[in-house]
Amino acid sequence: MRGREFADLTAFAAIVEHGSFARAAAHLRVSPSALSQTIRGLEERLGVRLLNRTTRSVAPSEAGARLLSRLAPALTELDAAVADVKAVGDRPAGVLRINTARVAALWALAPLFGRFLEAHPDIVLDVVVEDAIADIVARRFDAGVRLGERLEKDMVAVRLSGDLTMMAVASPGYLARHGVPATPRDLHRHRCINTRWPTDGSLYRWEFEKGKQSLEVAVDGPLIVNDVDLALRAAVDGVGIAYVFDEQARPLVEAGKLVQVLSSWSPSFPGFYLYYPSRRQTPPALRAFVDFVRGAGPPEARARRARPAVSPGLHGGDARRVPPGGVYIDDISFTR
Repeated sequence: MRGREFADLTAFAAIVEHGSFARAAAHLRVSPSALSQTIRGLEERLGVRLLNRTTRSVAPSEAGARLLSRLAPALTELDAAVADVKAVGDRPAGVLRINTARVAALWALAPLFGRFLEAHPDIVLDVVVEDAIADIVARRFDAGVRLGERLEKDMVAVRLSGDLTMMAVASPGYLARHGVPATPRDLHRHRCINTRWPTDGSLYRWEFEKGKQSLEVAVDGPLIVNDVDLALRAAVDGVGIAYVFDEQARPLVEAGKLVQVLSSWSPSFPGFYLYYPSRRQTPPALRAFVDFVRGAGPPEARARRARPAVSPGLHGGDARRVPPGGVYIDDISFTR
């Protein structure tokens, strides 16, 4: 492969990664027009369209997606090899790219930033927050952070927080007017605040457990949102019952603005994990971060270390139940 071809393929991968010619051009430190010309030349040489473009978005074509699926792992390994060579006889250095849901960023990652960066001043953390689940390999992230239930089997994962719990809440005024549900089935007679999955826009079916009983409830109500801050604000205002993480609602419950209901039915599930592809050469910066996470203290303490004053966004499509299976959790087989 000639140098120009490698540069052109890197440019193509950068455009898909950033979802924009302008952002990719800024990352590559070239002009958008020069980047556009580069891609046109690459498409002409290959004889296929790699990117579908509109005035507002850019996405890989079918041929582009196939090329990226083979290209991304190779580029990631090249980056890791260069970083590994640079780190020989020196401290870990370079950019560590992490993809995470918003709630995980605030609760699990942010409390670690200060101490980690103080210990590793040559590392730059590039944290991308998005609730939709990303393919970290295709998009060339070094690692991601998600709930344990959503981890793929071919990933190596390190526990980042303790288990999490759901909480159904409503305002005292709402409960005085409409009564208190005794079981999840009573929710069919209540006004509930629905939330959408960021992955496909479908409505979240509320999940409950009590002993050996488990059920999902498709609730109805006057409001549908895709942000937990909105759901909690509506619940405080008496719109209906919201169903969120315990950590998100707890400050409002303690302040008396919300009341927990169905507490005996609130399920808990595996918390957040740092995960990354299993490969022979782990980049030194990632290895340093993994080692730091392992030594940062018990996950249960980290789960509540940085409770936000304003609740973070919905759990990013991560809490949906998945079929039984295993995932490689840092030398331990984790079974759901």
